[in-house]
Amino acid sequence: MNRLLITIAILVFLVPSMVFASEHLQNTKTLDASQFINLQFENDLFGSGEDSHFTHGTRISYLTSEKPTGFERKLKSTILAAIPDFFIPKTRRIGLIFGQNIFTPEDISRSDLILDDRPYAGWLYLGAGFVTEGGGKRKFMENLEINLGVVGPAALGEQVQSGWHDFINVKEPQGWDNQLHNEPGFILFYERKLPFRPTWENLDEILDLTPSAGFALGNVFTYFAAGLTLRLGYNIPNDYGPPRIRPGLAGSGFFTPKNRFTWYLFAGVEGRAVGRNIFLDGNTFQDSHSVDKNTLVGDLQVGIVVTLFRNFRLGFTNVFRTKEFEGQSEPDEFGSINLSYRW
Repeated sequence: MNRLLITIAILVFLVPSMVFASEHLQNTKTLDASQFINLQFENDLFGSGEDSHFTHGTRISYLTSEKPTGFERKLKSTILAAIPDFFIPKTRRIGLIFGQNIFTPEDISRSDLILDDRPYAGWLYLGAGFVTEGGGKRKFMENLEINLGVVGPAALGEQVQSGWHDFINVKEPQGWDNQLHNEPGFILFYERKLPFRPTWENLDEILDLTPSAGFALGNVFTYFAAGLTLRLGYNIPNDYGPPRIRPGLAGSGFFTPKNRFTWYLFAGVEGRAVGRNIFLDGNTFQDSHSVDKNTLVGDLQVGIVVTLFRNFRLGFTNVFRTKEFEGQSEPDEFGSINLSYRW
């Protein structure tokens, strides 16, 4: 209950700042007409080469321009019609998301219930949100996002994983009969990033440091998070690192390149205080398999991003995650591939 009250307090006091900051932004920068498509694939085969725990994630997102378009006006008149104008930033991007995550125990060759390892689970969801970037001397980015979906057989985790394993001719998972039950899922995400970009001798083109903080609230995930990302490269574009599938140190779905070719290396850390993780705690409203989660979880990530022809961004991230539950044999490692296109 205390965690819930603290989270609600943060929501009440921080989220409205998106509105006031965005109105300030309207007077301090030229609106960007670019739109973006992001494709993300995360898989443990990209990292450790194993097939366990968070085994795969797919996320497809669309981000509108800052300038209102006919599509945005139509969107506002339909699914956003019930939201008062006061709560909708005037200079913002609207994000639309589709995604799926798949989780398995370490040994997918066993068909019995493995009591001391995490449950099989799938998470299929749609999402929408606002992204606002503040201008002036102290830039910042705020992201407010809602995900709605389903956990359980309806999330199609078994079909996707088994079909893929059959296609690449590797062993198929045998324990999906033990997966979590069907349950509607809801998550509210909020995060704020505040980059430090030195101005001496154009150092902002090769180096920046970005702290971040945020939270998730819902029956799927509830946590507080804080992190730090360092970037070092050539003509670093105006972004906040490559996107990631949450939970994790996510960057931005938009980027503004300074030249036809840019690149940077990055390293980041994030710590999370976890109140709920349905993929470890089990179903909310009925009995299911569960394990004792660790309250404190950390990520270390390193990677590279390349921007080509001003319109394409390619990123690879290698993620090292501390143990998430008691009895976990070793930390997790997985990779994330991102392809972004702007027009």
